[in-house]
Amino acid sequence: MLRRALVVDDEPVVCQLIGKILNSAGLEALTLTRSSEAPDLIEEGIFDVAFLDLHMASPDGMDLARQMRKSRFNRATPIIMISDDQRPSALSVGFAAGASFFLYKPIDKDRLLKLVRATQGALESERRRTRRVPLQTKVRLKQGAEEWDCETVDVSMSGLLVRVPRVLPVGSSLRMSLQTFPKMRPILAAGSVARIQGGNQIGIQLDRLSLSDSEKLQELLLRSIPPE
Repeated sequence: MLRRALVVDDEPVVCQLIGKILNSAGLEALTLTRSSEAPDLIEEGIFDVAFLDLHMASPDGMDLARQMRKSRFNRATPIIMISDDQRPSALSVGFAAGASFFLYKPIDKDRLLKLVRATQGALESERRRTRRVPLQTKVRLKQGAEEWDCETVDVSMSGLLVRVPRVLPVGSSLRMSLQTFPKMRPILAAGSVARIQGGNQIGIQLDRLSLSDSEKLQELLLRSIPPE
């Protein structure tokens, strides 16, 4: 069955480029330069992935992402937000609206295809739906004067599941240092305990990341997804 992609961007050149790349990868791309035409499509049919421009005439990418997350057919559809806004605040509002990943302009073909591969199976897999990638890497947690060296169980753009020597109450604030690639600075972030699992694991909801740390986290997730 041919996979379907929705592309909404008010720049015709961007729509044409993304559509061409997706078609070459075997996806059927429906491209729109008028975002006002997208809401009906979101409610009427299933898409395997959506590319939404963050900033465009109403409804913008955030509005459409929120609609998708509440829709009957596309609430689990991976959303790749297209943006030339690299402020940390733009990342935060995009992820809060339901974005799975960000793709920055000018569009890079290889990165776009990596993102598409990262979303495959989204409608069939709960794990992919929540955008968690099984990944074991070192993370140092800090609360006040206490520190613990721990290991992640899985990682997403919005949080971590971490195996810990002792659990902390839900709502506890933490600072963390997440190991990424050899010889590279770790990702520094703050977060809070969102859930306790299995007696020795805690789910941590990440707070706002800097742009550089967000990009490193996205790259870490992409590299951790097996190739086709």
